Amino acid sequence: MPIPSLDTIHAARARIAGRLHFTPSLSSRTLATRSGVATLSLKCESLQKTGSFKVRGALNAVSQLDDATRARGVVTVSAGNHAQALAWAAASLGVRCTVVMPAAASESKAAASAEYGATVIRHGTGAEAFVRARELGATEGYALVHPFDDITVIAGAATIGLEILEQVPDVEVVVVPIGGGGLLAGVAAAIRQACPAVMLIGVEPEGAAAMRRSLDAGHPVRLDTLDTIADGLAAPFAGDLTYPIIRDLVDDVVLVTDAEIATAMSLILSRAKLLAEAAGAAATAALLAGKVPQAAGKHAVAVLSGGNIDLERLKALLSS
Repeated sequence: MPIPSLDTIHAARARIAGRLHFTPSLSSRTLATRSGVATLSLKCESLQKTGSFKVRGALNAVSQLDDATRARGVVTVSAGNHAQALAWAAASLGVRCTVVMPAAASESKAAASAEYGATVIRHGTGAEAFVRARELGATEGYALVHPFDDITVIAGAATIGLEILEQVPDVEVVVVPIGGGGLLAGVAAAIRQACPAVMLIGVEPEGAAAMRRSLDAGHPVRLDTLDTIADGLAAPFAGDLTYPIIRDLVDDVVLVTDAEIATAMSLILSRAKLLAEAAGAAATAALLAGKVPQAAGKHAVAVLSGGNIDLERLKALLSS
């Protein structure tokens, strides 16, 4: 199982240091009480550059490309957050960036990706967008920076795990949302190697449970349909790299409903005064809904992975 070593993760941290935010871990007594935990800390990657954790992996990946590859440019596929992150990272290093987004992707995330400097292509479903991105890589010579199934991207995400251990040294349970699994694989790699006693829990929406189904099947699976308000977690398959890391290092993967996610978004906004997109609220949703009984009475950290949400969409979700 290829996982980034602690040395690799520390090297990624040094590579991106000074260019990205050291995001805070903030506690909420109200959310802790409602979750049944002793203390609940939110790792606020919603306050990261480009509004999500994704920029860590994107910057780490682009920073390691050779000059010839940088000259040709990079391409990726994303529903939004990785697209924005790669666009920002590539622009900061003078690299041309193309992002392929599913046709149904958020207009605000597509616009933000373009504003960061990317050429945005809207194309088909999530699975069809992946095919198009790979075609562009083959025909145009672009380097594909995968949104989650790339060891350099995973190592960048792993820097969050190092920060959690520094900011919350008495942490007992870490809860992390899952799309393709890059964030959880990275956090698990860092924490399991540095502090193996910490419990690690992944969270997926019921309508996009590729990792949970893969674990149940014993191999990575692809979903035929996706149905969730958490577009940032709507990966159509579990990664060939992320699946074995999560299988071997993570204690459990639980599922939440869209209603539970929407409730968590509202409570995070009203009680913690933090804006979380649906994907970003999923970990907190699992705790609030009692889906992580292992955290009862303990100090838990929920990764608030992103805060990029269209305001009209936010209004609709909070009023539903």
